[in-house]
Amino acid sequence: MIVTIAKQVIKPECFDTYHALAEELAKVSREEAGCVGCRSVQSETDNRIHLFIECWKYQDVIDIHCNTEHFTCIVPQFSAMFADAEVVTRYQVLI
Repeated sequence: MIVTIAKQVIKPECFDTYHALAEELAKVSREEAGCVGCRSVQSETDNRIHLFIECWKYQDVIDIHCNTEHFTCIVPQFSAMFADAEVVTRYQVLI
């Protein structure tokens, strides 16, 4: 299983739009074959900091996900909402 965590610092004036798009993306992504989980979380100490966390069974389904209409439509909209560079880290689940 592969876990991707994207750390994003969101401009406060973009919170509502970001949350709506993240909710839509997570909801539709969770319905995809091979998706184990997809969540957007917000820091309790700094509400600008969000993590988008995705769990996928294997790389092939990630490749399919990255080419879906919802991904290619929603994800490009996020970058204008970032106050800092997005940091994406991938992990392999060991146990």
